[in-house]
Amino acid sequence: MTEEKVILVNEEDEPIGLMNKLEAHEKAVLHRAFSVFVLNSNNEIMLQQRAHHKYHSPLLWTNTCCSHQRDGETNIQAGTRRLYEEMGFKTELKELFHFIYKAPFDNGLTEHELDHVMIGYYNEEPSINKEEVESWKWMKIEDVKTDMLQNSEIYTVWFKIIFDEFYHYLEDHKI
Repeated sequence: MTEEKVILVNEEDEPIGLMNKLEAHEKAVLHRAFSVFVLNSNNEIMLQQRAHHKYHSPLLWTNTCCSHQRDGETNIQAGTRRLYEEMGFKTELKELFHFIYKAPFDNGLTEHELDHVMIGYYNEEPSINKEEVESWKWMKIEDVKTDMLQNSEIYTVWFKIIFDEFYHYLEDHKI
């Protein structure tokens, strides 16, 4: 199996090439990514706990799913594909905003991403892919905010950035 490639972009989100995913994280090169947030009718976020064998951020809690777009894939197509691959369901997604962040990890890798944040709605239980996801739960937005202050170390760096800076987008997008 060939390694997944990421789309390298400039700060205007214009593609400038492709690179193997691991190499992009080793070299801290800016690349396109996405983060999906699924909410239910109780205004709770579906969180996932990353699988224990992930090469970075294993067992940390994060948004419903996140990954990288493939060459030729729209943001919505990528989010829909990965949501199904990781959480086992499909729902309509809407892109809210994007932002750039850079975060080094203890293992020498660095996330440097132009992250497209999307939202969708779903009220059932997911059918998680245990290769990707260790566990999942619903959590109220306010409870996530409180828990993140008390237990910051159990959340992924990108989720903390999105939540700290942009959680009002989630609060404003109720069903």
